[in-house]
Amino acid sequence: MAAVVRNAGRLPWDPRRSAAAALWILAVAAAYFVSGRLGLRQQIVVAGAKVTPLWPPTGIALTCLLLLGLRIWPGIALGAFLVIASLGPLHPASFGIVAGNTLAPIASYLMLRAVGFRLELDRLRDGLALVFLGALAGMLVSSTVGSGVLWLSGSVPGHEFLASWSAWWTGDAMGVLVITPLLLALRAFRLPEDRGPFDWVEPLALLAGTVAVTLVATISSLGLLFLVFPLLIWAALRFQLIGATPCVLVVSVLTIGAAVDHRGPFAHHGVLATMTILQALNGSAALTGLLLSAIITEQRAMYRRIEQACIGLTRVVARLAPGENGTHWPPPEDGGQ
Repeated sequence: MAAVVRNAGRLPWDPRRSAAAALWILAVAAAYFVSGRLGLRQQIVVAGAKVTPLWPPTGIALTCLLLLGLRIWPGIALGAFLVIASLGPLHPASFGIVAGNTLAPIASYLMLRAVGFRLELDRLRDGLALVFLGALAGMLVSSTVGSGVLWLSGSVPGHEFLASWSAWWTGDAMGVLVITPLLLALRAFRLPEDRGPFDWVEPLALLAGTVAVTLVATISSLGLLFLVFPLLIWAALRFQLIGATPCVLVVSVLTIGAAVDHRGPFAHHGVLATMTILQALNGSAALTGLLLSAIITEQRAMYRRIEQACIGLTRVVARLAPGENGTHWPPPEDGGQ
């Protein structure tokens, strides 16, 4: 009888829900693995460890957690394991890296949920939370655990631990700053019904201009990387996240390619200086696009609320003021005489 009472509150097992959850986990693992392999195409060896200036799987993992919840965390762990297994033979440190790469986006997700993060990124506080909690704070877990296990295993010397840790941390944080806002913007994007063919000229010109300016800046040795910021500001002001995030991605990918090949402004610098310049540029670009977009979106929402309040006030005044039709307040339908 006691067993019956204890089981009475449990929901019956639903094979369809379980199958759907398993499919989502496999999809997350596949997305993590594919993005990880793409990210490894542009890697830099820092202190004996292979790191990427932009690690897309962290942004994908955090986005999946925000959209689907904690139930898909096995997909993150499986994807991280497959990426590491594809690099060579496994060793004890590999499982520590898998654990760190799994726990980092989970920590970011829990912190964002605790502060009431909204997926629309339509408030400045949401942009700041994603930057400081989702990217900078949460990714401390993966960089600390990953560099720590490599140091304990002897793969990274003690005097180079800080260099490995900082490169790991910035790469994971950039994955969140660049990829997560882009995926959240694409999720909410809807094509306007009244948009004509000429309305696409401006966004396409903006994207093409970003590509052209970034290519010129990464070819020249004159230090022209700052020229991308007017385009990022333009994108954020005109199109908010859906315009700024693709431009930030373009800037990040092209500058990382130049840094890996030691071209343009990265030609005469060592690894540490190259990583510093690269991450300063990409971090500034991501922050500019994300925070300015959030500010503009929040202001527009405020203007709409003020407009609605003014419309409501105008209707009240129109009812209270004497008119030609003799309208009185309250109107008859509201109980007036």
